[in-house]
Amino acid sequence: MDKVMASAARAVADIGDGASLAVGGFGLSGVPNALISALRERGTTGLSVVSNNCGAMESGLAVLLSAGRIARVTGSYIGANKEFARQYLAGEIEVEMIPQGTLAERLRAGGAGIPAFYTPAGVGTQVADGGLPWRYDGAGGVAKASPPKEVREFDGTEYVLEHAIRTDFALVRAAKGDRHGNLVFNKAARNFNPLAAMAGRITVAEVEELVEPGGIEPDAVHLPGIFVQRVVALTPEQAADKGIEKRTVSA
Repeated sequence: MDKVMASAARAVADIGDGASLAVGGFGLSGVPNALISALRERGTTGLSVVSNNCGAMESGLAVLLSAGRIARVTGSYIGANKEFARQYLAGEIEVEMIPQGTLAERLRAGGAGIPAFYTPAGVGTQVADGGLPWRYDGAGGVAKASPPKEVREFDGTEYVLEHAIRTDFALVRAAKGDRHGNLVFNKAARNFNPLAAMAGRITVAEVEELVEPGGIEPDAVHLPGIFVQRVVALTPEQAADKGIEKRTVSA
């Protein structure tokens, strides 16, 4: 039951080329930076990543993206990541953009054993009809587009069929975790982390504070250890290293 790994490098050592990853985080909040950095050092490439966004500034998945390690991204936001936009438009990377709520539910459904579900999000758009550019040809044309999805009517309203997401691995960050893998997230850092953890067949969690079993009240657990296979305790320096994406101050 003791799932604690000696290091982040050991925890990601079996993530091979071409693996699929669900990664928690939103912007700079709740991003498993230590695990991502360890994966970069390992040299793994050809990764298929499922995450809300692909890193911000020079942190998170941006370090894998800039190193050319990511082949495909399933997400809902490109944002201000200029390198992500450049690679996408240049045809260097395949990108599946989907509504943010749909992404969350596809991850959750994967972890819950639900193969697919119907949602009204995207009906009447290219999300349902197909034609969204998944890969450009580098000259302004579309090399690969999204296929049409099944649309069905329930009680007079149309819904589009979306398939659950399961990945080979998941990388997440938590504020607190025990040796059994039970996790607690801090405020906004909860974001996509529990959902990504559920979707991974092997989930690795980096935790800012490692406690012994019983150190977390059962009612306080946000994600039970059944979804987590490996735990990495961060150093105090790693736990405190939290960037600010957009600083706003009063006059």
